[in-house]
Amino acid sequence: MRRAGLLAVLALVLAGLFPASATSMEGRRAPLLAYYYQWFEESSWQRAKTDYPRLGRYSSDDASVIRTHIDWARSAGIDGFVVSWKSGAANNRRLQLLLAVAQERNFKVAVIYQGLDFHRRPLATARVAADFRLLHDRYAYHPAFFRLGGKPLTLFSGTWEYSTADVARITGPVRKQMLVLGTEKDPTGIRRLAQVTDGDAYYWSSVNPDTNDRHETKLRDMADTVHRAKGYWMAPFAPGFDARLVGGTKAVPRDGGRTLRTEYAAAMASRPDVLGLISWNEFSENSHVEPSVEHGTQALDVLRRLRNVPASAAPSVHPSQAARHDPLGYWPGLLRIAGSALLLVGAVTGLTRLRGIRRRREGRT
Repeated sequence: MRRAGLLAVLALVLAGLFPASATSMEGRRAPLLAYYYQWFEESSWQRAKTDYPRLGRYSSDDASVIRTHIDWARSAGIDGFVVSWKSGAANNRRLQLLLAVAQERNFKVAVIYQGLDFHRRPLATARVAADFRLLHDRYAYHPAFFRLGGKPLTLFSGTWEYSTADVARITGPVRKQMLVLGTEKDPTGIRRLAQVTDGDAYYWSSVNPDTNDRHETKLRDMADTVHRAKGYWMAPFAPGFDARLVGGTKAVPRDGGRTLRTEYAAAMASRPDVLGLISWNEFSENSHVEPSVEHGTQALDVLRRLRNVPASAAPSVHPSQAARHDPLGYWPGLLRIAGSALLLVGAVTGLTRLRGIRRRREGRT
């Protein structure tokens, strides 16, 4: 019996030291990561929006909003966020805050590097390479960073705009310690970058599964291509889409949650190593699942059933939570803790003094 117990413990330790590879995860439930955007200022909500968060028109610097996002996401079976990032004062500050809150909440964070500028043009290769080194050196070993196969997971958005040689110059210095998935759009692109990336994360939010009869086949073909190259496949799915206010030409209705269920099934059929939900809070393209004024908690309710999360895990979502902002990050919470500690010390000191006075009085009598 003792030997069996020791073997069981050893097996658990080895499982932690040697995580599953890309192709051995097929029989397990794939982790679910939701794309997360941290570009919001209060003024951001004045442009190209038809729906708004239940939490109000928040700032991405608001720690209490991030805490609520993480709690809601976990309640629906989401394991982590894939945060959009490239180096800059605001992005770095917000990534650090997100990682800190995620660690506090036992949640995970991966990063998708935005390799294209606002006009969809590729950034300079030297700039991107420097940012990936910064990502590796400063953030990737944070305890909250999501790992796949034992390595921190990052995505490189816009790889189709870079030559294979440029992608190699960007990824080469970091790939021994950190995964970098491409974001190619077809098997040909995946094969092109197979030797300089660690797989592919296809960002496909605009597909209409009711009119595109090759949707599921395309995902399977891409997954097969990735797995033949011994890479990781991150399969996309979304609740709906409408980017007409930001230059798009099509809309995909949510259909009461049916679109989300259909796209989830197609993503799962491609045998993903990771599921990529598009998105938590992309309100300009209306692919958000964050509780909102128009759609309420519909998407999270659907996800909860798909991920077999008990309904009892769902936190209440009420518009009154919009007033609970914490723009100073952790400081208000720390001040409250410090204040409580001081009150406790004061109370103990006061009781000690009272007891001393009573004893002295009793001694006199």
